[in-house]
Amino acid sequence: MKRLLPAPVLSAVLLVVWLLLNNTLAVGHVLLGAALALALPVVFARFIGPRPRVGRPGMIVRLGLVVLRDIVVSNIEVARRVLGPESAIRPGFVRVTLELTDPHAIAALGGIITMTPGTLTCDVAPDRSHLLVHALHVTDEAALVAGIKARYEAPLKEIFE
Repeated sequence: MKRLLPAPVLSAVLLVVWLLLNNTLAVGHVLLGAALALALPVVFARFIGPRPRVGRPGMIVRLGLVVLRDIVVSNIEVARRVLGPESAIRPGFVRVTLELTDPHAIAALGGIITMTPGTLTCDVAPDRSHLLVHALHVTDEAALVAGIKARYEAPLKEIFE
């Protein structure tokens, strides 16, 4: 069964997304979506690495809420800085030393940083010891790094490790 349906959740998501993108429940689209949802995970199973071990569902929800709040607050802050005087912007690069070791956790941290307006993950060190982050406004590098570590890295460490 595992060989025929290696990723049942992924298959379900693929079917739902297919139907949403086509905005129809016509029989042909349901059948085509189901065929794709069943075939794609089988075809690409060998390219998918080991699955992450994820725990602490409550922490996942809490982190999601923190990220959502930060996205909204950062949008307002970025709009204020961009529409204000140019002197209100002090872009810079910061290096965030990582305590995370799980590659999925590091990828999640990079994605969270990039999703938050005003920051962008530019590079991951080859040894995965740090991230290079560009920020739109850096006045206190240590405070920015401490915020990333406390708000995002610590919960990710609990979730993945």
